[in-house]
Amino acid sequence: MLKRFLYSWAVNFIGLTIAAQLFSGIQYQDKLRVLIVASLIFGLVNALIRPLAIILSLPAIMLTLGLFTLIVNTAMLYLTSAIYKPFDITSIWSALGAVTIVWLVNYAAVSLIKEEKA
Repeated sequence: MLKRFLYSWAVNFIGLTIAAQLFSGIQYQDKLRVLIVASLIFGLVNALIRPLAIILSLPAIMLTLGLFTLIVNTAMLYLTSAIYKPFDITSIWSALGAVTIVWLVNYAAVSLIKEEKA
């Protein structure tokens, strides 16, 4: 379980780092430490709060054929920004783009690991 959490933390860190470079609406005071802590908090929020948010929004997720999970993930990133003030997201589009980048990085990392095991 610890290994999985550390993996998630690393993937979130890589994704948030890339997103912070691409989107001007993500402020992190140009400190790597801020992104490390933000990715840790994002991982904790995803592990603890996201499952409840998914269950509560299940009707919307089913109606949109899963696309509403993007909104849930964006809300989790905004919650991370609210919890950890040095990490600030100023626009919804930056948050949506950051969540998409984190998802793509996660997808690529999982693909590499599956390829490596095969």
